[in-house]
Amino acid sequence: MQITFVLNGEETTLDANPETPLLDVLGQLSGLRATRFSCVGALCGACTMHLNEQPVRSCVLTMAEVEGKQVTTIEGLSAEGTHPLQDAWMEPQVPQCGYCRDGQVMTAAALLKASAQPTISEIRAAFAGNVCRCGTYTRILYAIQKVVRSTKKPTT
Repeated sequence: MQITFVLNGEETTLDANPETPLLDVLGQLSGLRATRFSCVGALCGACTMHLNEQPVRSCVLTMAEVEGKQVTTIEGLSAEGTHPLQDAWMEPQVPQCGYCRDGQVMTAAALLKASAQPTISEIRAAFAGNVCRCGTYTRILYAIQKVVRSTKKPTT
């Protein structure tokens, strides 16, 4: 079945089974391999993308659900890896293994789009479903607060 949606700002039509998870389909596309396949149950957040600017777990989001909508992957946030959040992740060395990084950054981008000045409680609530196996939660909080304090605000 032909499914049309906007992927990282470009209208895209793919031939896909409507019940196939978005993560599986995008993982087959050249150049869109950053988002991680992990728990397959929307439990860890490693596969977080944006659907109409809202964070979603792409491992359980079907292709039928993206029809006519906007999907943003980490590559759509910044193909060069220079989004303020991506920069902020590097200074305190947030990514140790890096497996959860893209999902964490996409969750943070959605949070900062919704609230330019989130409180620590709001940040923690937004990240309640994101797992970091390396336990760098304090560094993640630091990186987000750094972007909040900076004058260079995310634009996603």
